[in-house]
Amino acid sequence: MFIGFGTVVNVVTVVAGAGLGVLVGHRLPERTRDLVTTTLGLFTLVLGARAVASGISDALGAAVGTDGRLLVVLGALLIGGIAGSLLQIEKRLDRGAELLHDRFASRTEGGRFVEGAVTSTLVFCVGPLSILGSLSDGLGHGAEQLLVKAVMDGFAAIAFASSFGIGVMAAALPLALYQGLLTLLGFALGNFLPAAQVDALGAAGGVILLGLGIRLMGVKQIPVGDLLPALVVAPAIVAIVGLLH
Repeated sequence: MFIGFGTVVNVVTVVAGAGLGVLVGHRLPERTRDLVTTTLGLFTLVLGARAVASGISDALGAAVGTDGRLLVVLGALLIGGIAGSLLQIEKRLDRGAELLHDRFASRTEGGRFVEGAVTSTLVFCVGPLSILGSLSDGLGHGAEQLLVKAVMDGFAAIAFASSFGIGVMAAALPLALYQGLLTLLGFALGNFLPAAQVDALGAAGGVILLGLGIRLMGVKQIPVGDLLPALVVAPAIVAIVGLLH
């Protein structure tokens, strides 16, 4: 295996899963596809809860204090959410997906392409496995974490594509860029983030996944794309608190 192997496999499983999902999706009734999407929402809630629980770690507590762990995550989400809203990240993601739709997809799919591309991109890219697995791969520690994620994303792509259509396949491009850049950073800079900062980032990503799960279930259309800057703000807050100590 080579550095970046995990991301290559992850992208292949997403493309293959999305293609299979499109073929199967036309044979499934709408109620079945709705159930698949709701089930994915429930499972995304589980993933998000697990990420938050693992992110609120002893290492983070040692850096910011036991009582400060949740405050760091809350502060990151609030600051990141405000920045993301001002930058209109959610709208920009939608516009980018619409450009892909105009270029590569038929107009008969409508908003399903946009929703599938944006939702799938967020599911595949947001989360501790995507970040930690890419860093581990770049550091030369192996691609095991990304291979596990690739299996999960492949099955998720089948389910998403059966509901949203070919738009899910478009998520392979941002996935390759995102995890590829993280892998390169890990390779070039080594272990550039302390454990506390990585855990804070993972906890913030877990909350974003919770919001995405709620959105998938149709409870509330939370603009989770606007919360993505929290992934940068969370480790920055930990670093600032560390300097103040």
